Amino acid sequence: MKKINFVYFCSLFVVSMVTVTLNSCHKDDDDKIKDPHEGVIINGVKWATCNVAASGTFAQNPEDAGMFYQWNVAIGWSATDPTEHIPVKNWNAIYSTATEWEITCNVCPAGWRVPTRVELESLFSSIHNETSLNGVNGREFGKGNNTIFLPAVGFRFDCNGALLARGICGSYWSSTAYDANYAYVMDFHSAEKGTYYTNKSYGCSVRCVAE
Repeated sequence: MKKINFVYFCSLFVVSMVTVTLNSCHKDDDDKIKDPHEGVIINGVKWATCNVAASGTFAQNPEDAGMFYQWNVAIGWSATDPTEHIPVKNWNAIYSTATEWEITCNVCPAGWRVPTRVELESLFSSIHNETSLNGVNGREFGKGNNTIFLPAVGFRFDCNGALLARGICGSYWSSTAYDANYAYVMDFHSAEKGTYYTNKSYGCSVRCVAE
C-alpha cells in the first residue's frame, strides 16, 4: 500500500467521460421506487445514494458535491467555492491523531457512518465505470438497479485548503487510519484508482454506509 500525492496524480489528468442517464432513485426487485436516501446494497453493504452535505445531512441529488471534510473532523468545507485555487482563510492544517473516526465526529446522518477501508475496497471491486450525471463527472458503482453515482468533485489541499482537481478526481474518506498522520481514502481518476493513505488534513468527500 502506498501513500498517494493527490496534487501530483489528480491535477495532471483530465478524465474523458461518457454521458449516461441515471435515476436519482433506485428500484428494488419488485420495481418499486425507493427514497433516494434509503440506500443501495452493493456487495452486501448498504450505501447512501448522495454525499454528505452539512454535517448530519445528505446532499439533495447524487450528482451534488456535498461538502469536504478533514479526517475525523465534523466541520464541513465548501466543495463548490468559486475562488477555487485560492487558499482558504482559517483552514485547519492540524490533523486529528486519532486511530479511528470517532462517534462524536460522525458527519453522517443518524443510522449512517463513514465507511471502513475494507468497505470502500469492496465497493471498488464492484463493476464501476467513468460516466457523468447531469453534466457532473464521476463514477458509477454496482450493477442493474443497485448502482450509486459518486461525483468527481476534487478535494481541498492539506496545507491551505485550496480547491483542486474539480471535475477530474473523486476522493472519499474511509474511517480507517493508517497511523497518527495518515488515513485511507478511495480515489478515482484516469491514471490512479483504488484505496491509498494520505494526510488527514486533506478535505475529501464522504459517502456513508448504513450502521
